[in-house]
Amino acid sequence: MKNILVLLVALCVSVACFSQTAKEVSDPEAKAILEKMRIKHETYKSVAAEFTLTIEIPEEDKEVQKGSISQVGEKYRLDLEHQAIYSDGKSLWLFMKNNNEVQINDVDEFEEEDGELLSPQDLLRIYEKEDFIYHLINEDMENGRAIQQIEFKPTDRDSEYSKMRVTIDRKKLEIVRIKAFSKDGSRYTMEVNKFMPNQPYKDADFIFDPSQYPDVFVEDLRIEDRD
Repeated sequence: MKNILVLLVALCVSVACFSQTAKEVSDPEAKAILEKMRIKHETYKSVAAEFTLTIEIPEEDKEVQKGSISQVGEKYRLDLEHQAIYSDGKSLWLFMKNNNEVQINDVDEFEEEDGELLSPQDLLRIYEKEDFIYHLINEDMENGRAIQQIEFKPTDRDSEYSKMRVTIDRKKLEIVRIKAFSKDGSRYTMEVNKFMPNQPYKDADFIFDPSQYPDVFVEDLRIEDRD
């Protein structure tokens, strides 16, 4: 992945190409939890969250960033201090704030080049795939609320990650934390600080508007007909 923002989207919304062997079976209890979450979240007209991203890379200082994400259907926007992604479901704008530069791609072409990039709600459907395994590994109290932890593990030797751990608020059926463990020893943790369903959004909220950024450099790499 060419930058931390693309990595964050993958962390937020998917398990990167996890494979499952015939000898390993996912936990039915974990599947039931994920199914309840999916059903609840599919009743929302929109979802939004404010989060803290902690990046821990061996032999480097820990990096902490604040961010937000919002979604309506296939449209979503992910915003960090230095970068942002906008997607209207067809086109994807990758905005590098420090360079005042935006790159526009067809969503399908971007995924083909940089790996599968799913929308945030797709995290709630990953249990339906048969290319990874998951288990309920812990039930506990955390900051006065009951939590459950589900761990996803790859068996594909080529996977970039050794595992991903999702912490869920048992009562609210909301994601508390997502932590990805890279094989190189890096750790990426997204802590959800505030979850906001059913917020009002316009289609324009998920399209990058260059008029709001004077002198922004726009590189349009889309190949589909935009007439």
